[in-house]
Amino acid sequence: MTPQTMTPQTVTPHLVVSDAVAALAFYKQALGATETVRMPAEDGKRLMHAEIQIDGARIFVVDHFPEYSCNGTDPVKPPTQLGGTPITIHLEVPDCDAAIARAKAAGATVTQEPWDAFWGARYARILDPFGHSWSFSHLLPAAS
Repeated sequence: MTPQTMTPQTVTPHLVVSDAVAALAFYKQALGATETVRMPAEDGKRLMHAEIQIDGARIFVVDHFPEYSCNGTDPVKPPTQLGGTPITIHLEVPDCDAAIARAKAAGATVTQEPWDAFWGARYARILDPFGHSWSFSHLLPAAS
């Protein structure tokens, strides 16, 4: 599938990482992502652009390019260089516990173990090895 044949979505997360090749491998293993686009940079080491899909949702993944700063500043950095991230990417999954176990087995750090949240969902969170936060949930059966 090429970018021209994909159905556009209104908002697409664009993840900046320090090793996009490793991040793509992690997202495939941990989240079941499918890689759809990979554009190497001229240096042959980094990726200028990559795209994955998770359950049909597109996510861009790119290596950090400090040489493309804006007016001498570098406002777009990987979370590992910023000391964290204020963003959590949420995935609705069939089984929250299984999703967390899969991500943990692939190298994620579980930051919130699965729990039955008051809003009626099984919910948990991880931090991926590249500093990005992800949450997972599935709806709990309605109480009778």
